[in-house]
Amino acid sequence: MVALWSASASEGDPAPALVAADLLRQLVYLPQASVLVAETVRTPAGFAVLALRPSIRIGGYVGTVDLLAVDPRYDEERVTERLLEEILRSARNKGCTVVEAALPPEGIVPLAWDRFGFAPAGPRMECPIGAERAAVPEG
Repeated sequence: MVALWSASASEGDPAPALVAADLLRQLVYLPQASVLVAETVRTPAGFAVLALRPSIRIGGYVGTVDLLAVDPRYDEERVTERLLEEILRSARNKGCTVVEAALPPEGIVPLAWDRFGFAPAGPRMECPIGAERAAVPEG
């Protein structure tokens, strides 16, 4: 995973600065994070990390796609779509109402992400997935 992440890191991404042990330690010890792996014939084709945090503003949890990397030997769009399907399913099951991710430097939501409903939201892109926040009774 570390090699795949480092190979896919864009310029300015802090990924190469992290050493393998630090990255794996973070993934293992974060109880509010899930690692999702896409594989084909028992070979990793890509992976993603979904982290959860509570949000008062949205009235539930926010799922954040902290990492998503695809092995260049595989169809990037297809692997990304499979990972996003699982990310959104997992986030719904965990009570998330929104899933967010960093918006690429060019400010355009990638096509695979757009198909799942991600849209620009400031410096990030978001995809609403759950019920709206419950209304507070007046009075």
